[in-house]
Amino acid sequence: MISSRKDDHVRLAVEQQRGHGGHPGRSQFDDVSFVHHALAGIDRGEVSLATRFAGLEWPVPLYVNAMTGGSARTGIINRDLAIAARETGVPIATGSLSAYFKDPSVAGTFSVMRRENPDGFVMANVNATATVENARRAVDLLRADALQIHLNAVQETVMPEGDRSFSSWGPQIEKIAAGVGVPVIVKEVGFGLSRETVLLLRELGVDAVDVAGRGGTNFARIENGRRERADYCHLDDWGQSAPACLLDAQDTGIPLLASGGVRNPLDAARCLALGAAAVGASGEFLRTLFDGGVAALIARISAWQEQLAAVMTLLGARTPADVARCDLLIGGELRWFCADRGIDTGRLAARSRGLAVAEATGGPR
Repeated sequence: MISSRKDDHVRLAVEQQRGHGGHPGRSQFDDVSFVHHALAGIDRGEVSLATRFAGLEWPVPLYVNAMTGGSARTGIINRDLAIAARETGVPIATGSLSAYFKDPSVAGTFSVMRRENPDGFVMANVNATATVENARRAVDLLRADALQIHLNAVQETVMPEGDRSFSSWGPQIEKIAAGVGVPVIVKEVGFGLSRETVLLLRELGVDAVDVAGRGGTNFARIENGRRERADYCHLDDWGQSAPACLLDAQDTGIPLLASGGVRNPLDAARCLALGAAAVGASGEFLRTLFDGGVAALIARISAWQEQLAAVMTLLGARTPADVARCDLLIGGELRWFCADRGIDTGRLAARSRGLAVAEATGGPR
């Protein structure tokens, strides 16, 4: 049953990506635009894609986010994703290891990621009900460099066989963070993390959060597609977008990662500008793999890296952290969200002026 569900998830996720012809429509990412400064550009050789957060250093601020595992078919997908990660140097996360805890015979569908990518940065993935012992088992199986804990209450609610009890999640996350022995990153699965949730997660002792906003693979829609009557369509638009979450989580004192509906390198740059240390993608990469194979995915990830560096060169940003000092304009629905949540967007539009003054006077940046 678990293997069948995992295969269903992949099939329905790819169908979602193909439903728009591989060209997603407008999203709240389009409400974020850079102020163009025509003489801001630098030399490409000055740009480094290396990013640092929570004591970690990644060679690029892009990663292949959690997708799948737990069946023979998804094991092949994980193998191919791992090969692409190895060849491009991007960090990668496996899908939820819940299937492995219930059936250890599927271990190879997950551990193939480490076998094919022996020197890369690999993240194991568990849900918020995992015991500390199982979280450690997940890390050991993958020889994982970090652990993702995913939050998916909306998905569980729509899933016919899903959980219905969520009150233990916070205390359990705190236990895992204290006892697993590797950095812990808590992520949503596509409905976003509010400021209040991010602050709570900081208090629970996690090392970083991935806001994983609305706009990418929609697990409410996927699980509704598995229901006999498909009677949960009213939750299709639940949650906040990644840009909204990043704006909401400013100055929370915990490293932010971003994913959810990232369509291209410009969206990745927008996430960096909104405070993310790194940016993850799943659906776009999964569709590329299905349509073109491993070689196409390697080419796609490599192109994203080069094009992100090109945008940084244009912006005059030598590092991913420097992108967060570039001037931004916030419009459309995203501006309305910020107004209602009490977020000052005006200061984002002139950040470079303050930086220039600080550099000229030798004052704080």
